[in-house]
Amino acid sequence: MKITFKETGKEYLSVNINPKNKDEIIKENGVKTLFLKCEEAEKMNLRKLYLLVRKMVQMAKGAKVEKASFNFNDFKFKNTKLTDEELGEIIGTQLDFANYEFTEYKTPTKEGFNLIKEVSISNTNKEIEKAILKGFSIGEEVNKTRNLSNTPGGDMTPKILAEKAREAVKGLPVKVTVLGEKEMEKQKMNAILSVGRGSDEESKFIIMEYFCGAKNEKPVILVGKGVTFDSGGLNLKPSSAMSGMNMDMSGGSSVIHTIALVAKMKLKKNVVALIPSVENFISGKSYRPGDVIRSMSGQTIEILNTDAEGRVILADALTYAGKYKPELVIDVATLTGAACVALGERMSALFTDDDELCQRIEKVGDKTGEYMWRLPMWEEYENEIKGSLGDWTNIHNKDSRYGGATYGAIFLKQFAKGYKWAHIDIAPRMTSMAGEYLAPGALGTPVRLLYKFIEEYKN
Repeated sequence: MKITFKETGKEYLSVNINPKNKDEIIKENGVKTLFLKCEEAEKMNLRKLYLLVRKMVQMAKGAKVEKASFNFNDFKFKNTKLTDEELGEIIGTQLDFANYEFTEYKTPTKEGFNLIKEVSISNTNKEIEKAILKGFSIGEEVNKTRNLSNTPGGDMTPKILAEKAREAVKGLPVKVTVLGEKEMEKQKMNAILSVGRGSDEESKFIIMEYFCGAKNEKPVILVGKGVTFDSGGLNLKPSSAMSGMNMDMSGGSSVIHTIALVAKMKLKKNVVALIPSVENFISGKSYRPGDVIRSMSGQTIEILNTDAEGRVILADALTYAGKYKPELVIDVATLTGAACVALGERMSALFTDDDELCQRIEKVGDKTGEYMWRLPMWEEYENEIKGSLGDWTNIHNKDSRYGGATYGAIFLKQFAKGYKWAHIDIAPRMTSMAGEYLAPGALGTPVRLLYKFIEEYKN
């Protein structure tokens, strides 16, 4: 999509916030106008504003137009309490976000894919235009994240994910190092190696380093779960639960493109992304229920269920993060279905024992439309993951079906030592849901939040 700032003619679909309180497209004097139904101004909030911009794009696509235009001032609502620049960034991001379709595996029709090719925006100034284009760049990187996550598992192995990480930062000041299994053996990353053992594909540990901040500034480290396909291992998933498990690397794809975005925006920050990447498959070499694994930290993990593999590989990644003596670490993972049970599909689960860090993340989540809800992580929960053969069990030691999201977070906490840490379980926001005016498939969560958090973060 191309964004321009100019007066438009008859070839553009003109968008008008609906004075008739009805969604419809009318053609008068050769000009098509989309009248967009909107909540009363006093009821408008940020959540509704995001949806309004997306609905505009989706209705324009539905009308099969290639060009649309609208007045920036029509999207200014007092209740949202946004500056013009903040509104511009939101509009730019949501325009590209809503225009996205995953078409990599579709055969084009004669008419081509139904996408808006150009949007023209009137009543702007240089600062607003700069903000809109910045938001559009954010949206582009989010959509690249969605492309990675949507890719079928047969075309997205740990090796390919590592190649995609290099491609994402090509020409940018980001150093990419990829550890293979031999290098991980030297680092004693037995947790990652054990999970990936059942696959013919070699496991990888992807390290992306961007150091453009002050030399004495401790880095922010992003850790992303990179399970490129999760069969469940020997604790095999039922068929219905295996659908979409190509997206179990969504945490990895989000941190890859977050650090790419940080570099493209030339932020004066120090940021590192770590992605442990495996396939959780079945073979004679697969790790087993009952196995006890000595992790990189030296602590042992008693495996009670091979389908709780994400936290196992993240254990080594969180230990590796400590090498950087970081300012803080945020890990992102499609970790538990239990988070979906607890929260539905409208927000991600947030875990941290740092109240200030929690408030910062929640505030940025509200600002970017990537909402977080904090769930409990008291020390008392540790009793339920204490092992009988090893130090910690990778699920509740009585195999209880309750509190799975919290027990996943409590497990990770044992390996996040010596630094501030937060865990974001993005399983509820792995894919879009009805009524969001977005294409089906991956959402690219939480690139917008992570980028804005890093941009605004001050030690």
